Amino acid sequence: MTPDPNRPKQAPSRPELDNLNDALNHVDTLLSSGNIAVSAAKGIVYSLIETLGALVGDPDLPEHSRAGYEGLLETARELRAKIGR
Repeated sequence: MTPDPNRPKQAPSRPELDNLNDALNHVDTLLSSGNIAVSAAKGIVYSLIETLGALVGDPDLPEHSRAGYEGLLETARELRAKIGR
């Protein structure tokens, strides 16, 4: 199916802050219970940090949203430090 060139383009959606927070909390819970390999947790946290960093760096991101993503980025960095680099 060919996209309609006359249809207005939608702005790319951003991940919900709550979903990213849930992902970090889930990794932290799994680490605490020993139900995830440390290397897997590092990879997931690294990906979350990269995603959050890209979101924070987006010049089109509204300032009120930026603050939430920055806070979550700091939480992700703390989890990375807890895991050990």
